Amino acid sequence: MKFVVLKVGGSILNKLPKAFYDTIVSLKESGRIHPIIVHGGGPEINHALDQMNVKSEFVNGLRVTSSEVLNVVEQVLSGKVNKHIVTKFTQSGGIGLGLSGVDANLLKVTPQDKTGKLGFVGDVKEVNTNWLQLIAENGGIPIISPIGIHETGQHYNINGDTAAAAVAASLGAKLVLISDIPGVLEEIQGKKVLIPKLTKAEIEEKISSGVIYGGMIPKVYSALKALSGGVEEAVILNGMNPGDLKTYLSGGQVGTKIVMGEKHYV
Repeated sequence: MKFVVLKVGGSILNKLPKAFYDTIVSLKESGRIHPIIVHGGGPEINHALDQMNVKSEFVNGLRVTSSEVLNVVEQVLSGKVNKHIVTKFTQSGGIGLGLSGVDANLLKVTPQDKTGKLGFVGDVKEVNTNWLQLIAENGGIPIISPIGIHETGQHYNINGDTAAAAVAASLGAKLVLISDIPGVLEEIQGKKVLIPKLTKAEIEEKISSGVIYGGMIPKVYSALKALSGGVEEAVILNGMNPGDLKTYLSGGQVGTKIVMGEKHYV
């Protein structure tokens, strides 16, 4: 089976057009591609925490997760956000099956920080690929909220990009990071030009020069982490133009591929 894992961040979820879901359902129905969605939900989590007057802070981009914060994160991700996405796929004629990483021991974790400063933040130790394959074989599109389970039964919050990379690596799948722009853009002679491929060294150069900035920085680093973890290929694509996904999967040049090794772009 040929899998593709799509990471959809919470900041873009409410922007995505119906055509995005239509495209994924079409790919699934073709029988050639089996999509898996791993989603975030940062804005919704922040709103819920504010409403409940629960303090939350970040350390190196990771949300410090106390028991109180974990309860809210799990309710929002595995409940509200996950079922919102399931509904979108239903409206597009697909079979979306919402899962938490806790279900069927889908995402087994170890604590990311042994000192306990991050609280209940986990790293994926193992992915139960048998269940993902079973769902895919029966026509379903797995939609995963990044909450994992420890061998003790304790639940853990997992960074969405980390979870997506682990799922992709476990299946030997491609990883697609969904953005709201065509990929990494660079201004050349007053025009925004798409950079088709980037290596780690080039990414560092582009960040230092300010070409890569803001929300694109964690995306490119997530892609690199995925590659180092065994992912076949990582790419940043524009979810606002769903046709790009089909073009990419058919071998066309679209988006920005993140690769290991020698320079591919000058």
